[in-house]
Amino acid sequence: MLNNKTVVLGITGGIAAYKSAELVRRLKKKGAEVFCVMTESAQQFITPLTMQTLSQNPVFTEMFGKVHHWNVEHISLADRADLLLVVPASANIIGKVSSGIADDLLTTTIMATKAPILMAPAMNVNMYQNPVTQRNIKNLKELGYRFVAPGCGDLACGYQGQGRLADLDVIMDTVEGLVEDNKPLDRKKVLVTAGPTCESIDPVRYLTNRSSGKMGYAIAREAHLMGAEVTLVSGPTALKPFSGVKLISVRSAQQMYEAVLKNFEDSDIVIKAAAVADYKPSEEANDKLKKQGGDLVLKLTRNPDILAELGQQKKSQILVGFAAETKDVINYATEKVKKKKLDFIVANDLTKEGAGFASESNIVTLIFSSGEVEKWPQMSKNEVARKILSKAANLSKEKECEGIG
Repeated sequence: MLNNKTVVLGITGGIAAYKSAELVRRLKKKGAEVFCVMTESAQQFITPLTMQTLSQNPVFTEMFGKVHHWNVEHISLADRADLLLVVPASANIIGKVSSGIADDLLTTTIMATKAPILMAPAMNVNMYQNPVTQRNIKNLKELGYRFVAPGCGDLACGYQGQGRLADLDVIMDTVEGLVEDNKPLDRKKVLVTAGPTCESIDPVRYLTNRSSGKMGYAIAREAHLMGAEVTLVSGPTALKPFSGVKLISVRSAQQMYEAVLKNFEDSDIVIKAAAVADYKPSEEANDKLKKQGGDLVLKLTRNPDILAELGQQKKSQILVGFAAETKDVINYATEKVKKKKLDFIVANDLTKEGAGFASESNIVTLIFSSGEVEKWPQMSKNEVARKILSKAANLSKEKECEGIG
């Protein structure tokens, strides 16, 4: 969330300027206070009145225009900003800032702020690929400016290629990462698994489960916001990973096993939130199985137990498991903690309303290797994820201190 954060949004000339209206709406919905600075060219594409209505704040357009406060406008905006966005960022504004030119309200505000600056370029593909533009972007990156690369596709000018404004979801993900104050996982490597696995019966059919992947994806998102380098190993889902999270897509339990084991040794914290199939068909038919008279009997064989294998191999890693049950939740989960050598397990009762696979919330109980039990009330999956990660971060710090001692 962006509660109590002030975002100064610079809008430059380009057809993508119309998307700044939706960006302001999203920033406000996240709790940010938004102040817009518009160049003269930007006002040819979208009006200050639109941005004023959406931001619920005055819109700033001129260096020497009407004074809203006693203090110098660009200094005031620069000082109050927790983040300065330039969306869309034209080749012109990128070139001016790279050259140290400050000849309008937006460029002077950029020069005066100490807040992080994020630019999202949008322009014709040839302009974006021009060596001068690329040199200017490289120069600004070296100076600490952040960029969200433009996407590829059809451009308003009729061309195709890289140059269209990045997806607003990606921009918002980057914004949240930049203004996050609490980063207890800074310089930590976090490995997360999510979603279901699919075990093929034939080229058409497979065995799977009801996991949506929402809990694992929420953990990956919050870990990134808390400063971690995150790798997400995911079975098939309809979800998009948080910007900045490394995604490894897998399908079967065996593929997930191989991906997790490959990344395990280099990880500091591992959270196994995926719903991995315990069994798979002993044989996968090469052709679609045809319906015949009588019943079809499938012979199943055990999949590798990823969590148990990690428990055997772990050294200094914090290892967290999940247990989704429909009865005797605490007993089954406690047994898993001991058997699989976990630091703690996150158990939830799938029969409870507000918990389970498809829900936006969860109700969980944490069981630690020490035997301690913590029951948490219903929360959003993002809130649950952050609290789980905070527990894991504290345990990781304790292990580091023990190692130093």
